[in-house]
Amino acid sequence: MANPETIYVGIDLGTSRTSITTSTGVRKTVWSYVGYPEDHVARKMLGGRERIFGEEAVENRMSVDLHRPLAGGVIKDDEKSRRAVRDLLQHVMEVAEIPNGQTIYGVIGAPAEASVDSKAAIIEAASDFMDSIVVCSEPFSVAYGLDFLGDTLVVDIGAGTVDLCRVHGTMPKAEDQRTHHNAGDAIDTRLAEEISKAYPEAQFSERMIRDIKESHSSVSKNMDPVRVSFPVKGKPQEFDVTDQVHAACFSLVGPTVEALQDLIATYDPEFQAKMRDNVLLGGGGSQIRGLARAVEEALQEYGGGKVRSVEEPQFAGSNGALKIALDLPEEYWQEFIHARAKS
Repeated sequence: MANPETIYVGIDLGTSRTSITTSTGVRKTVWSYVGYPEDHVARKMLGGRERIFGEEAVENRMSVDLHRPLAGGVIKDDEKSRRAVRDLLQHVMEVAEIPNGQTIYGVIGAPAEASVDSKAAIIEAASDFMDSIVVCSEPFSVAYGLDFLGDTLVVDIGAGTVDLCRVHGTMPKAEDQRTHHNAGDAIDTRLAEEISKAYPEAQFSERMIRDIKESHSSVSKNMDPVRVSFPVKGKPQEFDVTDQVHAACFSLVGPTVEALQDLIATYDPEFQAKMRDNVLLGGGGSQIRGLARAVEEALQEYGGGKVRSVEEPQFAGSNGALKIALDLPEEYWQEFIHARAKS
């Protein structure tokens, strides 16, 4: 059980955003971007700083070497990516204002099918700031935090991946998890393609597309009209992109339902109906308007189901990771410490 002299942290290390919840009552979210000044001019403009983070890094992307270290749900096997992950984790810990000199135990949520190498890279990066670390499945941490531990299907919809986990009262195994990449970034790509096809004269950036998606994402049959302004040869012009937003967002439904049905079909037949009626959507993508209903309707083909979204997707993963950390016996943490001491 929890040691009162130790600070426990739960981190949802996401492709687009990273959240932290601590046993000291802090909850913070940052964009998962790290920027390094391109040259001495950029460094001077940034006040002499060697790195900047989050929204500030994106806003200054023309002057920095911008890194999104978890793009695609995995850490690239190169020095720059590993450095960016370490710097991002250090920034998150600083934002959480954790006192120096404290013993820190942390649980970090990673994509459901993250490779062994990616998990090892996360542990290596976090080892500079934590005394003991556990890496767990992001969708499992969501389920754990909400006490949905029996016959539940959790869908964690991030920017790089959609991670699904079959929860049935134990720690999930490899066969309980699925991942697909028709996630937030893929929606952005599809939306840009749809808009370019409909309005080839319109000019826009990746950031503009992402802002449209985050402000207007919907798969509802009666969604509100989406009208936006894009420059055309330097002159602003209004465009109706309602159909394009709907089509891009709806591209998430098919692959997600296929993965859900696969997890249901490979489960014990006696409990399949119960699991189908207990689908939980988490992650930033769960905020797409009408998504739970759209997934329910698509499940009708397979016998129906009941789908609901978490109430606080921004912190559901980090809250759950903290809860796991608080519940883990001390010997689990000591095993990591002893193993690291031997290596």
